[in-house]
Amino acid sequence: MGINCKKTSLATVIAAVSGLSGTAMAADAINAEQSNQLETVVVVGQATNALITAEDLETYQANDLADIFRLTPSVNVGGSLGIAQKIYVRGLEDNYVNVTVDGAPQTSTLFHHIGRVAMDPALLSEVEVQAGTGEATSGAGAIGGAIRFKTKDVNDLLDQNESFGGSIKGNYFSNDGEQYSVSLYGRLSDNWGILAYYNDTNRDNFDDGDGDETLGTASEQNLGFVKISGNITDNQTLSLSYEGRDEEAEFSSKPNWYVAPGTTLYDSEGKRDTYTVNYTLQQNDLLNLAVTLYDTEQSFKGGAYNWLAEISTAGLDIRNTSQLGDHRIIYGFDYREDEVMSDGTYLGTRYTAEEEGDVLGVYAQVHSQLTDDLLLSYGARYDKYENEQKSRDGQVGNPSKFDESDVSLNVGLSYQLTQEWVLGVGYAEAFRGKEIGDGFTFADAPIGGSMDEGLDGESVSNIEVSAEYTGQNLSFKVAAFQSDIDDVIYDITDSRVYYQNIGTLETQGVEASLAYQFDELEFYMGFSSVDTEIDYDTITMSPRGLPTAEVDLPTSNVNGHEHNGLGNSVGDTWNFGVNYTPRADLKFGLNVSHVEELKISTLHVDNEAWAAYGPTPAYKLKKDSYTTVDAFAEWQATQEFTLSLTVINLFDKQYRDHASVGDYTEVPGYGVVGPQEAGRDIRLSATYSF
Repeated sequence: MGINCKKTSLATVIAAVSGLSGTAMAADAINAEQSNQLETVVVVGQATNALITAEDLETYQANDLADIFRLTPSVNVGGSLGIAQKIYVRGLEDNYVNVTVDGAPQTSTLFHHIGRVAMDPALLSEVEVQAGTGEATSGAGAIGGAIRFKTKDVNDLLDQNESFGGSIKGNYFSNDGEQYSVSLYGRLSDNWGILAYYNDTNRDNFDDGDGDETLGTASEQNLGFVKISGNITDNQTLSLSYEGRDEEAEFSSKPNWYVAPGTTLYDSEGKRDTYTVNYTLQQNDLLNLAVTLYDTEQSFKGGAYNWLAEISTAGLDIRNTSQLGDHRIIYGFDYREDEVMSDGTYLGTRYTAEEEGDVLGVYAQVHSQLTDDLLLSYGARYDKYENEQKSRDGQVGNPSKFDESDVSLNVGLSYQLTQEWVLGVGYAEAFRGKEIGDGFTFADAPIGGSMDEGLDGESVSNIEVSAEYTGQNLSFKVAAFQSDIDDVIYDITDSRVYYQNIGTLETQGVEASLAYQFDELEFYMGFSSVDTEIDYDTITMSPRGLPTAEVDLPTSNVNGHEHNGLGNSVGDTWNFGVNYTPRADLKFGLNVSHVEELKISTLHVDNEAWAAYGPTPAYKLKKDSYTTVDAFAEWQATQEFTLSLTVINLFDKQYRDHASVGDYTEVPGYGVVGPQEAGRDIRLSATYSF
């Protein structure tokens, strides 16, 4: 993957990957706050946060989103191939998650059959996962949590006494492709440095666990990245970065579905360009300023209708941190503008569409050390959403508008019961208004994209309780949570009122993790059990061309087809692993993931039997259990040369990830089925660093 990163403690890595998110206690957190480093301190939901490091990603030769979150049970990635992969946090799709790269949000969806997040793991210094609604600093619309990708800079790659370096890396994937990358990094002066990186990946169609070729999974990807960073003065830093991604392939009309032999494939291309500026000023206890500016342009062109969708996002986040005795206050504001434009021909009619939206947020979060053992967090956030759909070809009626604001509160306690035990409880709210729509869906019908009159914004309440144990060699965490998203905004299938409030999305579950270190051996375990269902209000529908009517649907579990854009139900998930480091230059590891069988009732909305608008017969969707095994070995032959061997899906398991679209082939004439995952993939890499 081209960029090496200085190693961190493997014990910390194991704890973080399995959901332990570090072992700092409340008193340590306040001490960290009083330093001149603006570290992240979280109380609300801290027990279920996770940290993924650069070393983790190198270990399994990560090359896509599924690899990044492979060891994090609360995060699932479905879709099989890269451009179609979608992230689910506690069963909620990443539309509900505030995803940022160096503080730049990755917003909206170009096409609902592809993902909205793409990231090269080789660029990352770490990934922070906040599962569930958290504190006011999480950002706008963080209803389902936040994922923060942080890219590397020169200081991650060079020691203080080094001025220049680089690496050349080649990866071979037996199933089926190759990857080449080169990175150069150096110090321009005592205070400034530059990092440049280029990656080229070519993938052929992979084989599934039965050895059958999976059509529509080949692609050509390339990425360029440049970051200049340094110190303006002793207490001011500045970072400027650019990332450009391009992926070309022949995809089916629905890339996240199974592609049957003989299916027509279409030339398609996805692109993203992101510019980010990060500035910090650390003056004194009262003034510790952090500013982020960003601009992202992304597009997708192709598919059955040769559709072009473009999304632009620009904004800023300005926050300050003040330390007043035992009270740390983080406060500021953020602002974002989004625009989506769409142009294509659907069933012989050309449609063009444009939609604009913006959100302004003002927030404050306080961490107060009430006693040596008790840390209190409390905060508030105000968000104002505006959205306007522009007139376009084929428009019937007037374009819709949305304008609404709300205040969200949170409070949390972290109590250090003993030196080893910490108990936590937290309550958090978040608000999200109507954001810009899917680049395809909101333009694919004469009045597609219109909003229901009186549309309300979504609001969530989330409560968590947790217990943590940290001993000399053993760390353990367990947490239970309940989250309710009211007034869910959704585009119902076959409804001419596209965006309407459909009900409450309810999520509850338990997460647990454990890590144990014994000499050269480190063991870890993670567990996640989540139940996500939608409790429908009366909704407006006109299915299969029938007259518009009010329909009452039964409460049902979410699934990745019927509730595309909302969530997907996943069976109970287990991770078990061990790492063995017999000496400093040699490391081995094994990870076992097990997902239990899941049976849910589906197709309450998208169903053929609508004639009487009565109760709809449900389809019993079964998601089979599966167990996969991954293994790795890494040998640093010399200071400059490293060899790595990784085997993903060691026993060539044939399975469909629960986070992908399910199998509906038993429904006559329906034709909806998600893809199988790749079979055994032997990954070999050689890295030369200088």
